[in-house]
Amino acid sequence: MRFIKSKLLVIGLAIVVVLAACGDSTNSNSENSNEDTSEDKGTIEMAQINWAENIAVSNMWKVILEDQGYKVNLNLLDMGTIMKALAEDELDINLEVWLPVQDQAYLQQYKDEVFFSEETWYDNAKVGLVVPTYLEDINSIEDLNKNKEMFEGEITGFDPGAGTMEVTEELIKDYNLDYELVPSSEPAMITEIDQAIKNEEPIVAPLWSPHRVFSQYDLKYLDDPKEVYGGVEKIHHATRQGFADDFPEVSQWMKNWKMDDDAVGELMTYVKDAEEPIDGARKWVEENQDLVNEWLNK
Repeated sequence: MRFIKSKLLVIGLAIVVVLAACGDSTNSNSENSNEDTSEDKGTIEMAQINWAENIAVSNMWKVILEDQGYKVNLNLLDMGTIMKALAEDELDINLEVWLPVQDQAYLQQYKDEVFFSEETWYDNAKVGLVVPTYLEDINSIEDLNKNKEMFEGEITGFDPGAGTMEVTEELIKDYNLDYELVPSSEPAMITEIDQAIKNEEPIVAPLWSPHRVFSQYDLKYLDDPKEVYGGVEKIHHATRQGFADDFPEVSQWMKNWKMDDDAVGELMTYVKDAEEPIDGARKWVEENQDLVNEWLNK
């Protein structure tokens, strides 16, 4: 396998590339990896996106894989940079591709250069515009134009280049909304939602399930009669071509990986409540070893 870390750092000049500050994973111990060192099994360059569920699952897999003798570097990037890096063999794996709608553009662009798994790890995802439940008269995307002044003509968005942001731009056109989609980041968007709800002010934003925000705030999805966001989404993983040859057992583990609402929700909560994401992920792995072992075929 080629060493890709230095090339990846070059890509990261476009945004911010960091090895995720998730604490020192060298304390991870496993009876299964006593004889295997990271030098024996190699280093995996894993994408991380600054989304709550992605931070949770990427740290979870860092714990699992390092317990099994691999070294895992987490690289914080946006979705567009991630897919380009996979296509150019400068990154090994991206844990989160939403299909059939949200990341369809990336599938079409890179289907010949990136391996998109047919297997899914979460099968009940949903995407849409949300508003606080106290906005009782706003229940459909079609209600937005006649309430433009209420929302100041803005949809509060997150990372530019994310598939859902691109679909939301299409939605604005399809519904002829006289609104601007304002990009920021997921944490910034959640902060805006938090402040609006504290002040009982109007806000509309694109969100998705699974997400811990729905356990924190009373939010509702707006009806999408044109189904621009699609129906149920499924979350896949994607790798560079050749990853399965270089890391065959990891490739199989990823195909075995399945989580339901309870598992994802608990993991996200542990990661959010921990001092460092890696600590919350480690706690979850320790408490759910039977499920993890199912993925590892043990």
